[in-house]
Amino acid sequence: MTENPNANGDERNGNAVPAPRDTGGEVIRVRKGMFGANNGGDTSGYGGLIRTVTLPGAASRPYGGWFDEVADELEGALEEQDLLPANAIEKTVVDRDELTFHIAREHLVQVARTLRDDPALRFELCTGVSGVHFLGDKGRELHAVYHLRSLTHGRIIRLEVSAPDSDPHIPSLVAVYPTNDWHEREAYDFFGLIFDGHPALTRIMMPDDWQGFPQRKDYPLGGIAVEYKGAQIPAPDQRRSYS
Repeated sequence: MTENPNANGDERNGNAVPAPRDTGGEVIRVRKGMFGANNGGDTSGYGGLIRTVTLPGAASRPYGGWFDEVADELEGALEEQDLLPANAIEKTVVDRDELTFHIAREHLVQVARTLRDDPALRFELCTGVSGVHFLGDKGRELHAVYHLRSLTHGRIIRLEVSAPDSDPHIPSLVAVYPTNDWHEREAYDFFGLIFDGHPALTRIMMPDDWQGFPQRKDYPLGGIAVEYKGAQIPAPDQRRSYS
């Protein structure tokens, strides 16, 4: 039996080759060296390497296959609720054959409820929320990424919401997707994202009195010194600096 590359209702070209991330999109950072070491600390031999960190840019119509159908239905459903789609959907990204709606945080709950309840959409399940920290994405350093699945139509999409380090508040989706309860607690614990309206937003992995959020990119490494073959290896926070 031959595997169908367009499974899960995907009518798009399964043989499409993804475009390199460094072409187009939005450059948020330029990294130098293999590990981003500063002040001559790079001993990898790749000190002259320069690489851009690029986020995929907005896609243009047609998106292809059922992506257009979902986008059209979502925009139409929002208009029926007297919400301009352009105010709620900051951009639509098609990258790596995946569909992502970037949503303004103040409209997140309404968009999620629409995606869940509209008969033509029916994204009944949210399989979790992932936190991301982009130091170079000024004014929107913290991102929350939601993975939505339609059991009715056999489709998967993503929602992405951003917030600045200085104001890390995002509305909770527990009232819409109860499965997000512990996922939002984990994203809060590790990234410091504050999900307004969560029924019990407390740490889930780290001790209650832990200072800071360990998966942010600017969190200090910490650690202890290690003895190795007679040599003393400094703790990570005392070694050469990485950006």
